[in-house]
Amino acid sequence: MRLIIRDDEEQASGFVANYIVDRIRTFAPTAEHPFVLGLPTGSSPLNVYARLVEAYRQKRVSFANVITFNMDEYVGLARDHPESYHTFMWTNFFSHVDVRPENVHLLNGNAPDLEAECAQYEQTIRDCGGIDLFLAGIGEDGHIAFNEPGSSLVSRTRVKTLAYDTIRVNSRFFGGDVDAVPRCALTVGVQTVLDAREVVAIVLGPRKALALQKCIEEGINHMWTLSSLQLHPHPMVVCDEDATLELRVKTVKYFKSIEQVARTQGFEQALPTRLRQRPDVRGNPVVPKAPALNTSVPTVSSASGTTTPLIIPSPIKPTPSFVLVHGAPDTPDASPTMASKIGLNAAAAAANGATTSTGIIADIDSDFDLIPDRMGDRIPVPNGAASSANGNLGVVPVYRRRLTPTPEQQQQKSLGRVGA
Repeated sequence: MRLIIRDDEEQASGFVANYIVDRIRTFAPTAEHPFVLGLPTGSSPLNVYARLVEAYRQKRVSFANVITFNMDEYVGLARDHPESYHTFMWTNFFSHVDVRPENVHLLNGNAPDLEAECAQYEQTIRDCGGIDLFLAGIGEDGHIAFNEPGSSLVSRTRVKTLAYDTIRVNSRFFGGDVDAVPRCALTVGVQTVLDAREVVAIVLGPRKALALQKCIEEGINHMWTLSSLQLHPHPMVVCDEDATLELRVKTVKYFKSIEQVARTQGFEQALPTRLRQRPDVRGNPVVPKAPALNTSVPTVSSASGTTTPLIIPSPIKPTPSFVLVHGAPDTPDASPTMASKIGLNAAAAAANGATTSTGIIADIDSDFDLIPDRMGDRIPVPNGAASSANGNLGVVPVYRRRLTPTPEQQQQKSLGRVGA
């Protein structure tokens, strides 16, 4: 998870808006492959929408090929009600940009069959290829969308009863009248949000500080549904300084240092390139051509057991340029039982300083650097002991020696001390 901390609400909102603009521009949506954007309501995203409208007016971004899905809507509230989320979105965002009305999707809280409305909403998301980026706000109790505390972390779009705290907080939009706030809403589920390719949550103000602390510093908990972002491969939380009041100082410094290091490397978030591109571009990635390899080596007439042929470069000897290794151990923890060098028979191997006993390597040139035990028996090198007993050419793996003695060598040393 990435936590981006800015000084105040304006800077945090500006960061999120610029990030969305960059994602849309990089994606370069078309009519055939639109960018699918999930959107929230409430007070947290208001400045983000204002910045996006400004970016559109400056011709930095177009929403003509962007499809939107909103998170939620009240049940039983008329669409043209001043506090419906239909009115909210068209007033604060949609009517100010070039998004096509047919590309706008909002839940209908007055549908005759609410369950069918929710099921159809999920199907429409799937028909559009899934959501590329889901922008989210959170409640003071850590809920994402209207997934109140106790919501299932694998929930889908459904009818949800609102918690009293949510009703009380939202009453400020209804003239302070708690009784005027609807008791139910339609909302996307936690799993619906997690299915998006990327999730960006904006958290503002000291009243959200405890929820942010539960999400960042504690484990996954259905009582704080924002914490479910820990399960997502590409989540980002953007907050202001006031929202960090409950975080440990060490946590704040850590995430600020991560962002600083990332900026020196030229990126803001390590989102894979394939997720930033259109599906048609994703389906045809540019694969660099690999350099031609010299694979002309003698043929091994037979090999014992199951073998895996490998081609590895020789870091030491200029000739031959490549070594074909046979008889590589089947398991990563296994060690080779014998080794040979291309073009060497038993006599040449002995002259090279390697001795064998029952086919097991006893020594390897001391020129090679020692490496840690966990890799000592797994990295091949083009030097080693003799080939097969009859003097014919053999090509089998040669490995660097271990940094410390093997358990067998340690046991032999112990027996030697006892015998002495």
